[in-house]
Amino acid sequence: MDVPVKKRPMDAAESDETFSLGARYQEIAAWSQLVLAALAVGFTLYWGRELLLPITSAFVIGVAVSPVATLLEKYHVPRLVSALLIVGATAGSIALVVGLISAPLAEWSGRLPELSSALREKLHVFDAPLAWWRDLGGDSKSAATLVPQPKLEWLPTTIAFLSPTLTEFLFFLAVLLLFVASWPGLRRGLVMTLAKRESRLTALRILNEIESSLAGYLRTVALINSCVGAAVALICIATSTPGAVGLGALAAIFNFVPIIGPIAMFTVLLMVGVATAPTLGAGLLAAAAFLIVVTVEGQFVTPHIIGRRLSLNGLAVVLSLAFWTWLWGPIGALLSSPLLIVGLILKEHLLADDPA
Repeated sequence: MDVPVKKRPMDAAESDETFSLGARYQEIAAWSQLVLAALAVGFTLYWGRELLLPITSAFVIGVAVSPVATLLEKYHVPRLVSALLIVGATAGSIALVVGLISAPLAEWSGRLPELSSALREKLHVFDAPLAWWRDLGGDSKSAATLVPQPKLEWLPTTIAFLSPTLTEFLFFLAVLLLFVASWPGLRRGLVMTLAKRESRLTALRILNEIESSLAGYLRTVALINSCVGAAVALICIATSTPGAVGLGALAAIFNFVPIIGPIAMFTVLLMVGVATAPTLGAGLLAAAAFLIVVTVEGQFVTPHIIGRRLSLNGLAVVLSLAFWTWLWGPIGALLSSPLLIVGLILKEHLLADDPA
């Protein structure tokens, strides 16, 4: 006959240790699920970029310009007509910018050998310092050899990478048209899908804040960048740098990309100025003046106009820029700040600590 074995009851210490171990396992499992979900989302965003990029661009621009359609409705303009006007203005603006940039780009591409030779001639001024460096045991190359011979094999691949296909562009315009025309109904449908009244109010607050923040941010940044582009055009005219209008348009577009955009524009102005100016000093004027303009704009004008509500943390801007540029290329860089704003709004409302 088996004798039943009585189990010794756990004391308080063993019970607390078991509970702590179970809670730790649950925490590890939760973090593992979060990492797997993040990887799945990243994988989907990358491999579905041809579909998701036009949709996301249309969402950002559509939410930002939706108040314009609402304003036109107050003047008895039908929503569909307002959407058509907004999409037409968007397409026209993009076509205008592309036209302004492509003309000087085509001209400079044809003059690359000539500009390279002129740049080599101007760099001979550094031969004396390089000779002194060579006497100290440094590199023996001359200044002229620092400029490589231009090669155009990269040009078709770069243009294909930077430019969306016609199908993607038309799809973007179609989604933007439908989004602007049906945004009030979409808002109402998103809110009414939630069962609880508190959830509906939270969703409504999120949508209102996303709309107002994106509209205010993009409107203000577009105005500031247009002023920067106009300033660059005037600088190019004053310094006799060719392609003033195209460089101004390029500066306005580049300035939408934080940090990288101004650096790229400074490099472009430096190369064009040094290659086309009669002397090396004259070639540096346009880039130096742009550096002053963009410093004043970035450190004083933009923070003062945008204010604290729409100002973004520097580290968050850099990380968002790096992530979306890696994921979606140049268009992702343009969308990095608006998407960061949307993410911060969602975090503020959905992950806020409950009041004690």
